[in-house]
Amino acid sequence: PGLLPIYYVAYTACFRREKMSAGKDTRGIKRGHQFDKVELYKFTEPESSDDELDKLLADAEDVCQKLGLPYRIKQLCTADIGFASQKSFDIEMWAPGCEEWLEVSSCSNCGDFQARRADIRYRPTPEDKPRFVHTLNGSGLALPRVLIAIMENYQQPDGSILIPEVLQGFMGEKVIK
Repeated sequence: PGLLPIYYVAYTACFRREKMSAGKDTRGIKRGHQFDKVELYKFTEPESSDDELDKLLADAEDVCQKLGLPYRIKQLCTADIGFASQKSFDIEMWAPGCEEWLEVSSCSNCGDFQARRADIRYRPTPEDKPRFVHTLNGSGLALPRVLIAIMENYQQPDGSILIPEVLQGFMGEKVIK
């Protein structure tokens, strides 16, 4: 009792295989076929999984706001969500140089689908029967695409790039020339 929610973080190399024909949109930093990613996981009680999804989404949105970049959140339709998901949101940042919204995060509530397959259960109280947890996952912001959005939104007429205020302490500079 009182053990849920449980939060996990994973940092892994990821590999993408997309069904795209050859062309400019299949190469480069925007569509890297190998990239590192931080993934956030939550195990929750069924009654709180929607609230936990809202918190997961708010954490990712908070980073977008602190960077001062234009972004939007889209709830995905059933044709676009992953096989295990019951509800998913994408966060996209505007990249004016390529004139498109780039997906930088995806947050999903998988309900008890993954827990049933992996037999992950909990007991609300010692007397209760075991119940399946709800699992949620969200990707930390995709760094290559966030970098594109920063460079394209903060580039100045002379070619220099203003560093978002929240990052200046890490960079030791206010402008990249």
